[in-house]
Amino acid sequence: MHADFLDEKGELKPMIMGCYGIGVSRVVAAAIEQNHDGDGIIFPLPIAPFAVIVLPLDLRNPEVASTAQNLYLELKKTGLDVLIDDRDLRPGFKFKDADLIGVPYRITIGSKGLAEGLIEIRERATGNVTKISPDDAMKTLADMLKGKGNHY
Repeated sequence: MHADFLDEKGELKPMIMGCYGIGVSRVVAAAIEQNHDGDGIIFPLPIAPFAVIVLPLDLRNPEVASTAQNLYLELKKTGLDVLIDDRDLRPGFKFKDADLIGVPYRITIGSKGLAEGLIEIRERATGNVTKISPDDAMKTLADMLKGKGNHY
């Protein structure tokens, strides 16, 4: 089909149309281009596929496994998009993969930390690590998320 229009002089001209919209793929590509480092993507919280990743470091330890699972389920109940890395891999692989995919917050649960009554929350963008008790994780994370473009 051929479409024409009349210009200001009343002459028939061919219609030419272009599309310059900003689609999801362009937004994600631009965000990654602006927010990355040598370790991978640093997703801004409002567009991150997951806000938090829970990393249990030793799933053979029942306390680590149950703390990680309970925290994961509590976070899911709040409506957060949460990922749990329950693969049987060494901690270094889990840390590297979490950084690579750009999840804004990483909660690390290990045997040594739990022996001291602590877990870690790490902010991907800054690298800041906060050591807290598992009981304080929900409140601490909620405080971290405030003002970061998240409604949780």
